[in-house]
Amino acid sequence: MLKIIEKAKIEHNLTKSEIIVLLSDNSINDILYKAADSVRKEFVGDEVHLRGLIEFSNICKCSCKYCGLRKDNSKLERYRLSKEEIINFAKKASKYGYKTVVLQSGEDAYFSAEIIENIIKEIKKFDLAVTLSMGEKSFQEYKIYKNAGADRYLIRIETTDKNLYEQMHPNMSFENRLRCLDDLKKLNYEVGSGCLVGLPNQSIDSLADDILFFKKIDADMIGIGPFIPNPNTPLSEARGGSFELALKVMSITRLLMPTINIPATTAMETLNPNGRIIALQSGANVVMPNVTEGDYRRKYEIYPGKICVGDTPNQCWNCIGAKIESIGRTISNNYGFHKK
Repeated sequence: MLKIIEKAKIEHNLTKSEIIVLLSDNSINDILYKAADSVRKEFVGDEVHLRGLIEFSNICKCSCKYCGLRKDNSKLERYRLSKEEIINFAKKASKYGYKTVVLQSGEDAYFSAEIIENIIKEIKKFDLAVTLSMGEKSFQEYKIYKNAGADRYLIRIETTDKNLYEQMHPNMSFENRLRCLDDLKKLNYEVGSGCLVGLPNQSIDSLADDILFFKKIDADMIGIGPFIPNPNTPLSEARGGSFELALKVMSITRLLMPTINIPATTAMETLNPNGRIIALQSGANVVMPNVTEGDYRRKYEIYPGKICVGDTPNQCWNCIGAKIESIGRTISNNYGFHKK
């Protein structure tokens, strides 16, 4: 087991069977986390990149079985920010000290490519990097966003098991998800993907495939979080994922992809009160505090128990800043692009 971890630290490469061994044995967890932390320190340093998250619409045309934003959830109070609100939140994020904003939404057809194009152009005036997370779009739409100044795009694969993917995403195509990732690469975005850990019928075998997939597509960012059942979805009675297994998938991803950006996800902290700090000490180097204001935070409920829904953006900045400093790390003052 120790030889496999040492191999990963030095060669940044493992076979599928070696990954399965690490994922299956909990006796080496602390050693694995420390190895990932040392690789993180060596390749991306002690700076933590803060990305300001703007959740601008919880309206979605999709019916993903694990997601509280799914169109069939009649219990969710829907909202949609105006163009002016989005731009204003980005302007405030810049004043707090953020160098990147992340525009995230459900797949809301109201926001045409032209509307998003205009929003991006306005936000770029604040000297911010722009990350988009809005789901599956056409090549032409991705191109319009890129030409307007978008820098990054996040679209998680969630699982590379095609059968499981299609079980979890009714009326969606696994091949189209792959097409989106390919289009974004062709357009020279920094491309982010990731997976949910603990989905019903998900195997350790498929999690190993997920990690190898991230390496194969040469992703720039990988977000990994535990599946947390939402009571207003078809998976309300499912068991849910474990914090430890999600952390292990994240740590192995760091070992195999030493230079990429890896966020300490909010879902980690929903399961563990110190989840983001533990993740930052196990390979992560990015945190995405919410800069959306007011009651919108509560309404963007992908999963229950989401942290910080009652906080202000200023409180979030101060809170996470103090946590980062408490472990001897510093907040970055640059855009945090992937340096390969």
